[in-house]
Amino acid sequence: MKETEIEKKLVRTVKTKGGIAPKFVSPGMAGMPDRLVLLPGGVFAFAELKAPGMKPRPLQLARHRMLMSLGFKVYVIDGIEQIDEVLNEL
Repeated sequence: MKETEIEKKLVRTVKTKGGIAPKFVSPGMAGMPDRLVLLPGGVFAFAELKAPGMKPRPLQLARHRMLMSLGFKVYVIDGIEQIDEVLNEL
């Protein structure tokens, strides 16, 4: 399965829960997560999407740590089976 397929599934699933998952682009700050997950009630998280078995690069991990130190949730998703788990946790 490709990363883009997982990403599309995340976007569709978030939409069914009444939210949106826009692509996150941050010029000048490489390594930021791929998507914002915005759910009703002000629920917010970042999602890094990877092909199955792939891991974030060191710069991505550094950005994840930075965001988490600020109190934000960051999820690395490398399989469609993880999507419902992540959204249920949120």
